[in-house]
Amino acid sequence: MKDKYRQNIPLEEAVKLWAEALRAESGGPLPSEVIKTDNANGRVTAAPVFARASSPNWHSSAMDGYAVRAVDTFGASETSPKRLKTGADAVLIDTGKPLPSGFDAVIMHEDVYEDGGFIEFTRPVPPWKNVRLAGEDIVATELIVPESHLLRPVDIAAILSGGITETAVRRRPRVAVIPTGSDLIAPGRIPQKGEIIESNSRMLAGLIEECGAKAVVKAIVPDEPEALLKAMREALMEANLVLVNAGASLGTRDFTFDCMEKLGRVVVHGVMIKPAKPVILGMAGGKPVIGTPGYPVSAYISFRLFARPLIYALQGTLPPPAQALKGKLSRTLPSTLGQEEFIRVKAGRVGGNLIITPLGRGAGQLMSLVRADGLLRIPAMSEGLGAGSEVEIELIEGKTERDIENTLVVIGSHDSALDLLGSFLKRRHPEFSLSSAHVGSMGGLVALKKGGAHCAPTHLLDEETGEYNVPFIKKLLPEKAVTLVNLVYREQGLMVLRGNPKGITGFKDLARPGVRFINRQAGSGTRLLLDKHLRELGLDPSRINGYEKEEYTHMAVASAVLTDAADAGLGVLSAARALGLDFIPVARERYDLAIPTEFLELPVVKAMLEIIREDEEFKKMLIDMGGYGVEEMGKVLWARS
Repeated sequence: MKDKYRQNIPLEEAVKLWAEALRAESGGPLPSEVIKTDNANGRVTAAPVFARASSPNWHSSAMDGYAVRAVDTFGASETSPKRLKTGADAVLIDTGKPLPSGFDAVIMHEDVYEDGGFIEFTRPVPPWKNVRLAGEDIVATELIVPESHLLRPVDIAAILSGGITETAVRRRPRVAVIPTGSDLIAPGRIPQKGEIIESNSRMLAGLIEECGAKAVVKAIVPDEPEALLKAMREALMEANLVLVNAGASLGTRDFTFDCMEKLGRVVVHGVMIKPAKPVILGMAGGKPVIGTPGYPVSAYISFRLFARPLIYALQGTLPPPAQALKGKLSRTLPSTLGQEEFIRVKAGRVGGNLIITPLGRGAGQLMSLVRADGLLRIPAMSEGLGAGSEVEIELIEGKTERDIENTLVVIGSHDSALDLLGSFLKRRHPEFSLSSAHVGSMGGLVALKKGGAHCAPTHLLDEETGEYNVPFIKKLLPEKAVTLVNLVYREQGLMVLRGNPKGITGFKDLARPGVRFINRQAGSGTRLLLDKHLRELGLDPSRINGYEKEEYTHMAVASAVLTDAADAGLGVLSAARALGLDFIPVARERYDLAIPTEFLELPVVKAMLEIIREDEEFKKMLIDMGGYGVEEMGKVLWARS
């Protein structure tokens, strides 16, 4: 059976095999239970619901006025008004009250003149005028909702109005989640070296509850086959579906496959998808078992593909369809031939185009899911997609098209000030959000040129003129109307471990034996700053150990230094302070926002500029982060109309 993993079957074949196994062994939707209708919201009906009583159950007045016999009103006109005696031929009635026996119409208050014990009117009313007939809303024996219907609050009201106080619904599936790994620790503890906070089970539990099922999170199981076997047996006794997180691959500490074979059979092991390739699909005792990979994005993707549809099927229904949107890819996206890939993306409308920006692709990058608006599927037989390609994405749970329409698309140089700005934008204007893609200052200006962003953060220093950003805008965007607004001035420098154990004092020390460097990506302003100093020193970049190793944010560089992946990296003071690193200043630079002038009147851009120019709390928090100068924040430094 293990050759199933080595073969890596296509996704379509895996779905087919999984569906066949479920039909043959799981027995279809779960049995029903009868519960109080009051408690049935969000449940799925196990049988059609028919009304026992009509609603309303009697003829009632639809207006405030007088109940009358329609025949008594015939002939009334402006020249020949009619009069009826109140209490006998005309009965005062309020909206919703039962129509007195023998009466079949209602004259509204505003259509009568009250004269002592009589009413006078000038227009006749036809039978049943201004009357709600019995059964107008629901007729006894009428179908209120069919079987396999997901009950909503309006359905509950209708069922109760039809006289039904108890409803047959599908039992809620119980889904057991077993987190595995000897390196895992429970949330609440600070991990030591080699330890990982276990959070996947909480993510999976939340996804399970969103599908209408009951999640049962089990205790962490160490990497011991007997312990995992025991945990899986216990879970199968109490759950309708078991998810085992981690241990799905073929490593020396991966035991899910072997345990599943001992308890039942493996249907699929290994699917040609990225991420989540090592997913295991199996059956044990007539119950489905899914082994999800341990990386969080892999666990999410495997749940979405295989567990989510199953949980809905156990309730006799289908998952709600994901909303699909079409847009243009902001940058080239290569892909591995032979694997269907699921890319997390941000989306935002710029001008008339929906711009799709890929996020991090690593299976362990949980934040790529946090930041994502949707998923882009790249077919297995594609080697990637070019910049500007029209693509279709599926919005992920909790995202709507309105969110996309209200997104400020920011592409360019990274700085923690952008993250703070995005937080303030969401706080001050909940309808807006900021999408930030870190492609470097040059990449941001190119995005503006292609109409792919509302704003490009940039800090490019022209060596000839000593001027920031303007020469590059003139060169790259010679005819585009652009307004350059300052965000901050910031300190750039070399970040090193506390105490500076390698004794690094400047760029020349980066070429010393035993010093490891972590670089920023080509096209970033930080990379250009580094190269400028290396040229001034006559220092060949090939002499620097790690020059070719790149990260896309200042925080990623700082993290690499903190975790001993490098001895030094060039970045901003705020990143060094955030992670407790020492800092060797080398330059104070200007960090601006290049905004196409056509976008200045967009509500989301105006909201951003309002925060930059007027929000004193935002300024104070930046100053407190360290290394920022706000003396020109929000000032227009250059513009081309």
